[in-house]
Amino acid sequence: MNIYSDDEWLLWIDSLSEKDYVVIDRFLPNDLYGLVQHFFEEKLSHDDFKKSGIGSVYNNQIIESIRGDFTFWIDKKRDVEIHQFFELIEESKDKLNRYCYLSLSGYEFHLAHYPKGSFYKRHLDQFNNRSNRMITMIVYLNENWKKEDGGELKIYKNDTEILIEPLANRCILFKSALLEHEVLPTNIGRNSLTGWFLYQPSSVGYILGNN
Repeated sequence: MNIYSDDEWLLWIDSLSEKDYVVIDRFLPNDLYGLVQHFFEEKLSHDDFKKSGIGSVYNNQIIESIRGDFTFWIDKKRDVEIHQFFELIEESKDKLNRYCYLSLSGYEFHLAHYPKGSFYKRHLDQFNNRSNRMITMIVYLNENWKKEDGGELKIYKNDTEILIEPLANRCILFKSALLEHEVLPTNIGRNSLTGWFLYQPSSVGYILGNN
Protein backbone atom coordinates (compact mmCIF):
# COMPACT_ATOMS: atom_id res chain seq x y z
CA MET A 1 0.00 0.00 0.00
CA ASN A 2 1.42 3.38 -1.01
CA ILE A 3 1.87 6.18 1.52
CA TYR A 4 1.25 8.98 -0.98
CA SER A 5 -1.29 9.47 -3.74
CA ASP A 6 -0.45 9.72 -7.44
CA ASP A 7 -1.51 13.39 -7.30
CA GLU A 8 1.08 14.11 -4.61
CA TRP A 9 3.79 12.31 -6.54
CA LEU A 10 2.89 14.10 -9.75
CA LEU A 11 3.16 17.47 -8.01
CA TRP A 12 6.60 16.66 -6.65
CA ILE A 13 7.87 15.09 -9.86
CA ASP A 14 6.65 18.04 -11.94
CA SER A 15 8.79 20.31 -9.74
CA LEU A 16 11.74 17.91 -9.98
CA SER A 17 11.44 17.84 -13.75
CA GLU A 18 11.13 21.60 -14.07
CA LYS A 19 13.70 22.80 -11.50
CA ASP A 20 15.96 19.71 -11.21
CA TYR A 21 15.12 19.54 -7.49
CA VAL A 22 12.12 19.52 -5.16
CA VAL A 23 11.81 20.17 -1.40
CA ILE A 24 9.10 18.26 0.49
CA ASP A 25 8.44 19.17 4.12
CA ARG A 26 7.00 16.67 6.63
CA PHE A 27 7.86 13.90 4.18
CA LEU A 28 7.75 10.90 6.49
CA PRO A 29 4.58 10.04 8.45
CA ASN A 30 5.10 10.87 12.11
CA ASP A 31 5.43 7.25 13.27
CA LEU A 32 7.94 6.43 10.53
CA TYR A 33 9.96 9.58 11.23
CA GLY A 34 10.12 8.64 14.91
CA LEU A 35 11.23 5.12 13.98
CA VAL A 36 14.02 6.38 11.72
CA GLN A 37 15.12 8.94 14.30
CA HIS A 38 15.34 6.27 16.99
CA PHE A 39 17.27 3.96 14.64
CA PHE A 40 19.73 6.76 13.88
CA GLU A 41 20.30 7.61 17.53
CA GLU A 42 20.80 3.94 18.40
CA LYS A 43 23.45 3.43 15.70
CA LEU A 44 25.20 6.67 16.68
CA SER A 45 25.27 5.71 20.37
CA HIS A 46 26.74 2.30 19.49
CA ASP A 47 29.55 3.97 17.52
CA ASP A 48 28.52 2.18 14.31
CA PHE A 49 29.36 5.13 12.04
CA LYS A 50 32.56 5.16 9.98
CA LYS A 51 34.62 8.12 8.73
CA SER A 52 33.62 9.03 5.19
CA GLY A 53 36.04 9.36 2.32
CA ILE A 54 36.15 10.49 -1.30
CA GLY A 55 35.72 8.09 -4.22
CA SER A 56 34.58 4.52 -4.68
CA VAL A 57 35.01 1.71 -2.20
CA TYR A 58 38.09 0.57 -4.17
CA ASN A 59 39.61 4.05 -4.47
CA ASN A 60 38.66 5.71 -1.23
CA GLN A 61 40.61 8.53 0.43
CA ILE A 62 39.82 10.32 3.68
CA ILE A 63 40.46 14.03 3.09
CA GLU A 64 39.17 16.10 5.99
CA SER A 65 39.74 19.37 4.14
CA ILE A 66 36.97 18.26 1.73
CA ARG A 67 34.56 16.44 4.03
CA GLY A 68 34.28 15.60 7.70
CA ASP A 69 31.19 13.43 8.11
CA PHE A 70 30.56 9.87 9.30
CA THR A 71 28.22 7.31 7.72
CA PHE A 72 26.40 4.07 8.40
CA TRP A 73 25.13 2.23 5.31
CA ILE A 74 21.72 0.67 5.77
CA ASP A 75 20.69 -2.70 4.39
CA LYS A 76 17.18 -3.92 3.66
CA LYS A 77 17.83 -7.51 4.74
CA ARG A 78 19.74 -6.63 7.91
CA ASP A 79 17.97 -3.51 9.17
CA VAL A 80 14.46 -4.96 9.40
CA GLU A 81 13.43 -2.53 12.13
CA ILE A 82 13.13 0.21 9.49
CA HIS A 83 11.41 -1.97 6.86
CA GLN A 84 8.73 0.72 6.47
CA PHE A 85 11.36 3.14 5.21
CA PHE A 86 12.50 0.65 2.60
CA GLU A 87 8.87 0.25 1.54
CA LEU A 88 8.71 4.02 1.01
CA ILE A 89 11.93 3.88 -1.01
CA GLU A 90 10.41 1.18 -3.22
CA GLU A 91 7.34 3.36 -3.67
CA SER A 92 9.52 6.35 -4.55
CA LYS A 93 11.49 4.31 -7.10
CA ASP A 94 8.32 3.01 -8.74
CA LYS A 95 6.79 6.49 -9.02
CA LEU A 96 9.99 8.00 -10.42
CA ASN A 97 10.10 5.22 -12.99
CA ARG A 98 6.46 5.66 -13.93
CA TYR A 99 6.40 9.43 -14.26
CA CYS A 100 10.02 10.23 -15.19
CA TYR A 101 10.74 7.20 -17.41
CA LEU A 102 14.05 6.65 -15.65
CA SER A 103 14.32 2.83 -15.61
CA LEU A 104 15.65 2.88 -12.05
CA SER A 105 16.45 -0.61 -10.81
CA GLY A 106 18.25 -0.12 -7.50
CA TYR A 107 19.18 2.24 -4.69
CA GLU A 108 21.71 2.73 -1.89
CA PHE A 109 21.15 4.64 1.36
CA HIS A 110 23.03 5.52 4.51
CA LEU A 111 22.74 7.49 7.71
CA ALA A 112 25.01 10.55 7.77
CA HIS A 113 26.31 12.42 10.82
CA TYR A 114 28.25 15.68 10.63
CA PRO A 115 29.95 16.54 13.96
CA LYS A 116 30.15 20.17 15.00
CA GLY A 117 32.48 22.10 12.70
CA SER A 118 32.35 19.64 9.80
CA PHE A 119 31.30 20.26 6.19
CA TYR A 120 31.46 18.85 2.66
CA LYS A 121 32.92 20.97 -0.11
CA ARG A 122 31.21 21.54 -3.46
CA HIS A 123 30.83 18.32 -5.44
CA LEU A 124 28.66 16.30 -7.82
CA ASP A 125 27.07 12.97 -6.90
CA GLN A 126 28.79 11.13 -9.76
CA PHE A 127 32.16 9.51 -10.33
CA ASN A 128 34.30 8.98 -13.40
CA ASN A 129 34.30 5.21 -12.96
CA ARG A 130 30.62 4.95 -12.07
CA SER A 131 27.82 7.24 -13.22
CA ASN A 132 24.59 5.38 -12.47
CA ARG A 133 23.28 7.62 -9.71
CA MET A 134 20.19 9.30 -11.14
CA ILE A 135 18.24 10.88 -8.25
CA THR A 136 19.59 11.93 -4.85
CA MET A 137 17.25 11.79 -1.84
CA ILE A 138 17.98 13.37 1.55
CA VAL A 139 15.71 13.24 4.61
CA TYR A 140 16.92 15.49 7.45
CA LEU A 141 16.72 14.40 11.09
CA ASN A 142 17.63 17.65 12.86
CA GLU A 143 15.17 18.46 15.62
CA ASN A 144 14.73 22.14 16.56
CA TRP A 145 17.22 23.34 13.93
CA LYS A 146 17.88 27.10 14.01
CA LYS A 147 19.62 29.36 11.49
CA GLU A 148 22.64 29.82 13.72
CA ASP A 149 23.12 26.02 13.70
CA GLY A 150 24.45 26.11 10.13
CA GLY A 151 24.87 22.97 8.04
CA GLU A 152 22.66 24.14 5.17
CA LEU A 153 22.74 22.40 1.80
CA LYS A 154 23.84 24.80 -0.92
CA ILE A 155 22.83 23.87 -4.47
CA TYR A 156 24.48 25.45 -7.50
CA LYS A 157 22.15 25.77 -10.50
CA ASN A 158 23.46 27.77 -13.46
CA ASP A 159 24.39 31.13 -11.89
CA THR A 160 22.09 30.69 -8.90
CA GLU A 161 22.90 29.46 -5.39
CA ILE A 162 19.99 27.82 -3.55
CA LEU A 163 20.17 27.37 0.22
CA ILE A 164 18.21 24.50 1.77
CA GLU A 165 17.79 24.51 5.56
CA PRO A 166 18.19 20.98 7.03
CA LEU A 167 14.91 21.01 8.96
CA ALA A 168 13.61 17.90 10.68
CA ASN A 169 11.64 15.63 8.30
CA ARG A 170 12.42 17.80 5.28
CA CYS A 171 13.14 15.78 2.15
CA ILE A 172 14.93 16.97 -0.95
CA LEU A 173 15.13 15.14 -4.25
CA PHE A 174 17.48 16.34 -6.98
CA LYS A 175 19.12 15.15 -10.17
CA SER A 176 22.41 13.61 -9.14
CA ALA A 177 24.33 14.24 -12.36
CA LEU A 178 23.25 17.85 -12.84
CA LEU A 179 23.42 19.78 -9.58
CA GLU A 180 26.66 20.50 -7.80
CA HIS A 181 26.15 21.11 -4.10
CA GLU A 182 27.90 21.41 -0.75
CA VAL A 183 27.16 21.10 2.95
CA LEU A 184 28.05 24.31 4.76
CA PRO A 185 29.93 24.13 8.09
CA THR A 186 27.65 23.01 10.88
CA ASN A 187 27.72 24.47 14.38
CA ILE A 188 25.96 21.47 15.93
CA GLY A 189 25.68 17.77 15.11
CA ARG A 190 23.84 17.48 11.77
CA ASN A 191 21.97 14.29 10.83
CA SER A 192 20.31 12.91 7.71
CA LEU A 193 19.27 9.78 5.89
CA THR A 194 20.77 10.09 2.41
CA GLY A 195 20.74 7.93 -0.70
CA TRP A 196 20.60 7.53 -4.43
CA PHE A 197 18.28 5.86 -6.90
CA LEU A 198 20.36 3.96 -9.43
CA TYR A 199 20.03 3.23 -13.13
CA GLN A 200 21.29 -0.22 -12.24
CA PRO A 201 22.38 -1.76 -8.95
CA SER A 202 25.97 -1.13 -7.95
CA SER A 203 28.28 -4.02 -8.78
CA VAL A 204 31.31 -2.50 -7.07
CA GLY A 205 30.01 -1.98 -3.54
CA TYR A 206 28.87 1.19 -1.87
CA ILE A 207 30.21 4.50 -3.14
CA LEU A 208 31.36 6.59 -0.23
CA GLY A 209 29.69 9.94 -0.69
CA ASN A 210 26.80 11.69 1.00
CA ASN A 211 25.05 14.99 1.69
